[in-house]
Amino acid sequence: MSETSPLENMLAQMSAARPYADIDDGVFERLKHPERTLKVTLPIHRDDGSIEVYEGYRCQFDSARGPYKGGVRYHQSVTREEVEALAGWMTWKTALMDLPYGGAKGGVVVDTRDLSDREIEHLTRRYTEGIRRMIGPAMDVPAPDINTGPQEMAWMMDTYSMYEGYVVPDVVTGKPLSIGGTAGRVEATGRGVAITADHAFEYFERDLTEATIAIQGFGNVGSVTARLLDERGADIVAVSDITGGVYNADGLDTGALEAHLESTGGVAGFEGGRSIDNDDLLRLDVDVLCPAALENAITVDVAEELRADLVLEAANGPTTVAADEVLRERDVPVVPDILTNAGGVIVSYLEWVQNSQQYSWDLEGVNADLERRISTAFEETIEAFAERETPDLRTAAYAVALERVGDAHGVRGLFP
Repeated sequence: MSETSPLENMLAQMSAARPYADIDDGVFERLKHPERTLKVTLPIHRDDGSIEVYEGYRCQFDSARGPYKGGVRYHQSVTREEVEALAGWMTWKTALMDLPYGGAKGGVVVDTRDLSDREIEHLTRRYTEGIRRMIGPAMDVPAPDINTGPQEMAWMMDTYSMYEGYVVPDVVTGKPLSIGGTAGRVEATGRGVAITADHAFEYFERDLTEATIAIQGFGNVGSVTARLLDERGADIVAVSDITGGVYNADGLDTGALEAHLESTGGVAGFEGGRSIDNDDLLRLDVDVLCPAALENAITVDVAEELRADLVLEAANGPTTVAADEVLRERDVPVVPDILTNAGGVIVSYLEWVQNSQQYSWDLEGVNADLERRISTAFEETIEAFAERETPDLRTAAYAVALERVGDAHGVRGLFP
């Protein structure tokens, strides 16, 4: 079984769910193709006075259910195909969560470790200018992703607003609180993962307080997931990031680990456990493996040697299609990404609504809405899994999402 690209994975996941979804053949054919993808060229002045040119993308995959929605990532591995796959995954994620959005994604090919804060600001503003004719509160609403956060969203909002001539807070989500951000947004994706874990352990009749968990990726999503699952009584026994990994069979001190990350910029060197590489982490004998980094982390080779009892996908597209087949044959359940990591887009939606209403809610209200939506989507996925007799939870989630997007296309028709 050969491995495939993220876009090929996403399309294969759609095709696997097609027999279980009530969707018109013509509509399904449309859904396999993004509506548009823009490539932009981004020259910036470096701090040494030189000019360097970067490439960026914005893919708008589907808008049948509402404005496009999706993050912007800065990473050296960004490609057009990756961005299109991520935009597709966002389309199915917003549909599964029953949000009035379509799906989009953006990215810039850059290693931000090579840039100063000033250079990142110039790159962000140049990227915003490059895609600004595609975005807007009722058209396409970007958000943070890998290596972007509230500060980048503030620069994007400011750049867009300067062209419009007035403040437009709802053009992006994930902003700082002082300019229209919402309470709970930074933790939202990790909180959604933890809520999904609660439901998964209840469904599989396991005790989360006795669970051992390994997390690949210790950025915003992975670190918040680790802290919240630790608070629920689970033992976080291993984590890794681009700098290295750490393992402690008795459980890591997640608070001390976050402090170490803050002071050093990475997991490597943390003294609360022994060093471990990423490949070993993926093969640990744990109750839960939580991939929270990039796509294609779990390949066939990993799946064949994986010893976790459950895979909880906090990243987008972390498991290849071929690896999915291996895990299914081995009876290792996978809680799919479009369900597990949907907390971020849910709270982004709440931020967008608050901006449009010029009214904000408190953290308790935001978190309660987040939990309600994740819980409902989990129940709907389990119901589809049982009633439609799908081979796995991913196929069940896709069947629900495809039908919702398909219904929207059906009633809207085809223009012209």
